[in-house]
Amino acid sequence: MMQNVHLAPENNEDDLYSGYNDYNPMFDTEDLENDVAFQQAARTSHGRRPPVTAKIPGTSSPRPLATGFGSKATLTSSMGRPMTGTIQDGVSRPMTAVQAAGYTKAAVRGSSFDPLGQAKGPASPLEKKTSDSVEEKMRQLEKKVNDLVEESCVANSCGDLKLALDKAKEAGRQERELLRQREQITPPESINLDLTYTVLLNLASQYVANEMYAEALTTYQVIVKNKMFSNGGILKVNMGNIYLKQRNYSKAIKFYRMALDQITSSHKQMRIKIMENIGVAFIKTGQYVDAISSFEEIMSISPNLKAGFNLILCYFAIGNGEQMKKAFKNLIEVPLEVDYEEKYISLNEDLHTNLLIEAIKNDSLSQIERERKSLAEEYIMTAAKLIAPAIETSFAVGYDWCVDAVKASHYVELANDLEINKATTYLRQQNFNQALETLKMFEKKDSRVKSAAATNLSFLYYLGNELEQATNYADLAVNSDRYNPAALTNKGNTVFANGDCEKAAEFYKEALRNDSFCTEALYNLGLTYKKLNRIDEALDCFLKLHAILPNSAQVLYQLASIYQIMEDPNQAIEWLLQLISVVPTDPHVLSKLGNLYDTEGDKSQAFHYYCESYRYFPSNIEVIEWLGAYYIDTQFCEKAIEYFERAALILPTQVKWQLMVASCYRRSGNYQKALEKYKVIHRKFPENIECLRFLVRLCTDMGLKEVQEYITKLKKAEKLKEIREQRIKSGRDGSARSRREGSGDTGGTKGERLSAKLKALPGTSEPYESSSNKEIDASYADPLGPQPERPKTAARKRTEEDDFADEELGEDLLPE
Repeated sequence: MMQNVHLAPENNEDDLYSGYNDYNPMFDTEDLENDVAFQQAARTSHGRRPPVTAKIPGTSSPRPLATGFGSKATLTSSMGRPMTGTIQDGVSRPMTAVQAAGYTKAAVRGSSFDPLGQAKGPASPLEKKTSDSVEEKMRQLEKKVNDLVEESCVANSCGDLKLALDKAKEAGRQERELLRQREQITPPESINLDLTYTVLLNLASQYVANEMYAEALTTYQVIVKNKMFSNGGILKVNMGNIYLKQRNYSKAIKFYRMALDQITSSHKQMRIKIMENIGVAFIKTGQYVDAISSFEEIMSISPNLKAGFNLILCYFAIGNGEQMKKAFKNLIEVPLEVDYEEKYISLNEDLHTNLLIEAIKNDSLSQIERERKSLAEEYIMTAAKLIAPAIETSFAVGYDWCVDAVKASHYVELANDLEINKATTYLRQQNFNQALETLKMFEKKDSRVKSAAATNLSFLYYLGNELEQATNYADLAVNSDRYNPAALTNKGNTVFANGDCEKAAEFYKEALRNDSFCTEALYNLGLTYKKLNRIDEALDCFLKLHAILPNSAQVLYQLASIYQIMEDPNQAIEWLLQLISVVPTDPHVLSKLGNLYDTEGDKSQAFHYYCESYRYFPSNIEVIEWLGAYYIDTQFCEKAIEYFERAALILPTQVKWQLMVASCYRRSGNYQKALEKYKVIHRKFPENIECLRFLVRLCTDMGLKEVQEYITKLKKAEKLKEIREQRIKSGRDGSARSRREGSGDTGGTKGERLSAKLKALPGTSEPYESSSNKEIDASYADPLGPQPERPKTAARKRTEEDDFADEELGEDLLPE
């Protein structure tokens, strides 16, 4: 080892820097151009081979760096110190000062300069994160449970309740699996209670949404009974709500009170809401005194409109008038936290500023304020109408007290509405004089109230057919408020009643310009166009109205009527089918539908709807007549008898229905019944020639002795009819001749005048049947029409042996 140690000569003791110019000849680059071996290596692939790095056998890492002590071939200085960076015994000396240049501490024998590490080849791929650990599986499972709960909530918000419940159940199963695995590897203290609470609460909520109340109560019990959930007791409110839906009011009150005991006074609003629920449950059970105590406590702590209104209802139920007055005053004093002053008033005519102010007036906060104010007015109006008859001796005095109380509050504008509502109440009570007097009091009020009162007055006079007064008040209403759509509609009604449809349409259009959703004006405009025969415009109006009021029976009927006018029966039938889905028991609509099907030739559908119409209104003569004729056409005369008997019951003075009943008996082969019926008809209508003819025919066919008697009566009736007709003709002729003589008319002969009068005579002149339109003559006519011929299976034989070939008897007698 001492062979590498060199001692400096004594005479050169002070030369401390000697030997630094010595270097290894392998680093000499000046003669590389003349070096044959180097040039040969550069021209071939030999020089591109990767350098061989010295490694310690059996390891994959370079040998550690050390000092130059012990190296076999080193460059030494004059003092015997190894040179910096030389390789000594296979290990190079650390070169810490040149790390930035690309050198490393692990440089070994034969290593080359490679600052970018290109000689090492491509980098190895990143090591994948293993998910085999139990903790990682727990985290993934927990994430899956949270995702399922979120999906359940989203499905519920989208209205898919079944999917929401399925997701909630799946989340519950996954959470139980997670809990089981956690208990195996971790202590119970590390269980995620928040996740368990969330899963159970979501599952119970989905059960309630799907009206599975028993399962929801069981799930809530699991949460409430678990002492590890610190806020589980508040869910007793939800359990109380379920019992309230199930109408188990005693249990609902019990759970509400249990929840109230567990909620601290710091949660003031929640306690108020629970007390409201308790009060409502007491009202449901009829325990008004207990409900009053709950609502009074609320009004003393934090008064609100709902509690105040419910308190009035309770006092009304027990009939305590003084307490009703007190509760009404408390109701109108409830602070709404709404600014009644106009907050944004434009002081200049800047368009941008005005638009900005208008936008602010209609922002979400302003809408909330308007809704709150509208709700308060609704509560006050309803309460006043309710208690007015109960707090004083009469309705008028009680209503006046309510109006005075409202005038003294910050609802001053509501007092006028109460007065108008008072007039409306008079109308409901059929007290029209008081209503008119009340409304006339507003003629000197401000324009808005005056317009509303004049509109009501105009409509009252319009209903009473006093068009002059209706027109005057309609003008007053329009002049007071030109932008009142109800006033313009009333004005259009009065103009329409006077026959000026074009002008009425203009008023309806103006009302629609002021309020595009004024359905009354739009409906009246459609009727006006229909009357003016502007069918396309009328159809457009009713289609727009149908978009606003899709279930309005009047609109559907008008659409069907218009399509019927346009000769489109298929569309008319479609609209009528929609109409009977709204009003399935309207007999007129059903009969109209039957008539359309009959026109289209669909007898089966027509029969169905006529039968439905008859079922709901069995007194419609047109329906009865159609059904009777239908059964006669189908040769079921026995069934037609029922309908004709009902028609005879409805119109007992018309003989034709009773003749039809008798004819049905005759056609069905029941001659005895037919004979009895004709005799009854003859007793009621002894001069009816048709009845006598049938009696003669039947008595002759049956060989009865009464035939001669009826023949005599028939001749007398016919003679009497002729005499009566002669008297009528002569009387008319004489009156016409006297009128012509008085006016100086001498033209024409007596025969010509008589001929002219005979032409003018109507065909129905039987004096006994004033409502009958049948022409009475000496010939026989079946009231049911000609009878269909029977199959002539033995016609040839009958021709030889027919004893009834009498033309006087007619051809409608059934063969024996």
